[in-house]
Amino acid sequence: MIVRQGFEPRDRDSLARLYWAAFGGKLGRVLGPERHALAFVARVANPERALCVHEGGRLVGVAGFHAGGLALVGGGMSDLAAVYGRAGALWRGAALTVLERPQARGDLLVDGIFVADSHRGRGVGSALIEALAREALSRGLDRVRLDVTHENPRARALYERRGFVPVAQQSGRLLPWLFGFSGAVTMVRQVR
Repeated sequence: MIVRQGFEPRDRDSLARLYWAAFGGKLGRVLGPERHALAFVARVANPERALCVHEGGRLVGVAGFHAGGLALVGGGMSDLAAVYGRAGALWRGAALTVLERPQARGDLLVDGIFVADSHRGRGVGSALIEALAREALSRGLDRVRLDVTHENPRARALYERRGFVPVAQQSGRLLPWLFGFSGAVTMVRQVR
């Protein structure tokens, strides 16, 4: 299985659909309706912050990361306004700040790992995790850091099998109301 950095412009819509399939349940109240969310993610997805697996010419898995102030799915108020209008951008921008996490010195911060349903359990997620570890090393970083929601034990089990250990817990009153999950565990994997 080959993991490559970046994606082609033709992959934007596929990436947005994969992202939404993985995270729409959490982000639906803030980024929905779905057609707007897909348009937003396709608009802001940054190929420089994506590690991708293709099979048969089709995008089947992506690992996004933060580096140098950029993320896989970032964007700003102007991007939100282009999709949701000015009023929609204001409240969505404020709500999304609840999910912001600082990039600690020495850490490669993961901005989501998502795999097509048809390819789950086939090693795509593991290949993406190993690619993230190599990316961290190539940038001279010490660890890969990610957050996994309490409601996603399958992902947490994968991360633990790939060498991640829990280091912190987050919870908040707004998380269930805005994002539909009760909290998350921060996990890290040392790479050097």
